[in-house]
Amino acid sequence: MSSQRVLSGMRPTGRLHLGHYHGVLKNWVRLQHEYECFFFVADWHALTTEYENPQRIEQNVWEMVIDWLAAGVNPGSCTLFIQSRVPEHAELHLLLSMMTPLGWLERVPTYKDQQEKLKEKDLATYGFLGYPLLQSADILMYRAGLVPVGADQVAHVEITREVARRFNHLYGREPGFEEAVAAAVRKMGKKQAKVYQDNRRKYQEQGDENALETARALVMDQQNITLGDRERLLGDLEGGGKVILPEPQALLTPASKMPGLDGQKMSKSYGNFISLREEPDSVDEKIRRMPTDPARVRRTDPGNPDNCPVWQLHQIYSDEQTRQWVREGCTTAGIGCLDCKKPVVEAVQAELEPIRRRAEEHTRNPDLVRSIVADGCEEAREAARATLEEVRSVMGLNYR
Repeated sequence: MSSQRVLSGMRPTGRLHLGHYHGVLKNWVRLQHEYECFFFVADWHALTTEYENPQRIEQNVWEMVIDWLAAGVNPGSCTLFIQSRVPEHAELHLLLSMMTPLGWLERVPTYKDQQEKLKEKDLATYGFLGYPLLQSADILMYRAGLVPVGADQVAHVEITREVARRFNHLYGREPGFEEAVAAAVRKMGKKQAKVYQDNRRKYQEQGDENALETARALVMDQQNITLGDRERLLGDLEGGGKVILPEPQALLTPASKMPGLDGQKMSKSYGNFISLREEPDSVDEKIRRMPTDPARVRRTDPGNPDNCPVWQLHQIYSDEQTRQWVREGCTTAGIGCLDCKKPVVEAVQAELEPIRRRAEEHTRNPDLVRSIVADGCEEAREAARATLEEVRSVMGLNYR
């Protein structure tokens, strides 16, 4: 596992909008240069709620991937793949389901929330109940150290940690574990072996957290031991067994501050969005038609920016000087609403122009997009096979 590995996915909903860009994609673009990133299309997750209408999923997948690439997600810096093209996810999901208590799935907050929100759909299905475990399989498959999530998704990372902990407890004691640990310690060399053992003892006898961190860092720095040896030593440190499926950490991402054109959250279902490939004239028209402070009936009426959806866009796109100009001009009726909207229109157009251009290039070359995804799927499968081979082995399924 790599604490430097990040795993994140999105359901295929078709073309994306500025809310997706500010809430997820800008973060992905930054993370891909700081970590080893796996980004995937969660098409099986889409089926948990759209199993009756799967016809649009394929088109939505390609539209979404084009928007990822147009936004700056770079296949040279990360791995892009489609979940269902890596069937190992399904097998790991099945194997984890054998040892995951039913109560853990029923208490995931989004389980009942989604059933309430989507009352028109029959979500009393095995797939919908199990989708948090499928998410866990997605994460644990790549032994990801970090999972970027909003505050409302932290519970999903927590159940993944519990599943990993239970799995390691049940299956982490391989035959000859103590002998394998002793052999791994010898490979470290006398001096470093002594530091490891001293710190291990301090942690296990006195609960010294600093000693635990020192020993962990020492193990991670070892160049002449195998990945399996490293995991055995880390498991031995904490008094457990081999860490087969490491526990991921939630990497909290700031909530998207991108409001919709009516001041609510930007969403396709509200019809208040600007898509990443929106034509310039349409962007111009949508922002010009945005509602403003209802107190400004006439041009000469003063207003209050805090009551105006356009002001929320200024918080994202305008510098301090422009915001001061807007506040003063609005409260004194020194500027009209169209004057106020002009800098926002210009900033949104400037942000979307390179995205539109790149999206057009990829739309003209669908074979390249499919090739990028095919390569990513192969890379993902390679990592997935390595994990699954070990999972099968400790669960007694590695027949020879």
